[in-house]
Amino acid sequence: MVPGLVGRCLAVPTHHPKMMASGMPAFLLLLWTTNTPQGAGVQVLPPVNFTLTVSALAQVLLQWEPNPAQEQNNSTIRYDVKILSPEPEEYDTSRTHSVRTAALHNGFCARVRTLLLQEGLQRGSDWVQGHLPPLPGAAETSVTNLSCVTHVTIPGNVSLHCSWLPGPGAPEDTKYFLFYRYETHTEECPTYSKDKWSRNIECRFSSTQIQPGEIDNLIVIHINGSSKRAAIKPFQQLFNQNAIEKVNIPRNISISLEQNDLLATWEKPISPFHEECFEYEFYLINLKSGNKQILSLSSSSFQLRVDASSRYSIRIRANLNHICRAPGVWSDWSAINYIGQNKLESSIAWILTLLCVSTSCTLLLVAILCQINHVWTKLFPPIPTPSNKFRDPFPIDYERARSCPSSTETEVGSLAEGFSCSVLDDSVF
Repeated sequence: MVPGLVGRCLAVPTHHPKMMASGMPAFLLLLWTTNTPQGAGVQVLPPVNFTLTVSALAQVLLQWEPNPAQEQNNSTIRYDVKILSPEPEEYDTSRTHSVRTAALHNGFCARVRTLLLQEGLQRGSDWVQGHLPPLPGAAETSVTNLSCVTHVTIPGNVSLHCSWLPGPGAPEDTKYFLFYRYETHTEECPTYSKDKWSRNIECRFSSTQIQPGEIDNLIVIHINGSSKRAAIKPFQQLFNQNAIEKVNIPRNISISLEQNDLLATWEKPISPFHEECFEYEFYLINLKSGNKQILSLSSSSFQLRVDASSRYSIRIRANLNHICRAPGVWSDWSAINYIGQNKLESSIAWILTLLCVSTSCTLLLVAILCQINHVWTKLFPPIPTPSNKFRDPFPIDYERARSCPSSTETEVGSLAEGFSCSVLDDSVF
């Protein structure tokens, strides 16, 4: 056998057309392939002492050593590394160690082999594989639906807000705890919000070590938990810093209307990025017709021809564009700005107001004139005092009884000396 050649026997059907045409035996076709034409005498050996070590939250240190029996023979040695899980990745390196960031709650698996480069040709050894087991804990106790967003509160400071749902298998007494890691800094959440069972479901960092303006850095979120009734399985997730940054609202918005031209200007949001890094959306509603439109803008000023007889509501929001980095989360809409007025509605309101004022003035003037000309007395004469139709049938006797005693009273009066008629009258009435 020629050095550097490897023979392979392949069974071929007897009716194979190529074999029949070549006149070769009908039962066998022997193929020769070249493994490495040059340097075939150097054996490529796999690395030794391959280890995987968790060096930080969601961070693995891969280490190995060159095979001590490996002959170089003026060859260059590199290493081919392949990450199998949780996310496939393959790369080569000249070092004997490598650091990778990955979510480790479901385990980690990787392998490495030696690459020998000699005279422009490359050969590889067998693979050496290692793995980390999944993090311990009961099934379905990990948090679900984890979402996070960052926010530049002031220049140089970034806040972090995360929310999640308890695992469907998590007992009611579960206590979740969140940690974030940014580069080498790791910190536990200081402020939680709870559900009705007092389980932590939200976390807020008012200040973090996250650096605004960095591009494609990873933020590691790790949530573990504890319970008296079950072992809570930890959960890890990686977030690209750009993807979860929520941009601030544009500042100092100014809206004006000059004849039929709507003019708008504003300042870029609070951010370390420059003005050209932002894009905007301009939300315009015609309150007269009900028409709505959203306009995409790349500058912080805007001019639009509008119907000057209509009233408009305007809102603006911002995001970073692809020129400076991958877009993040759109800002909230700004407060509503109103401009213009509906002239038809204004005219109707003015007419109604004028009509009410004129009617009131007319009624007041008529009342004054009527008062001056005694029209009220003629139209509404006073009601006369009713006469007494029931006259006293005995007015004389009544007066006499008041002034003089009767004969009976005289007789009685003789028995009571010294009493006058007037005193008796007063005692009765």
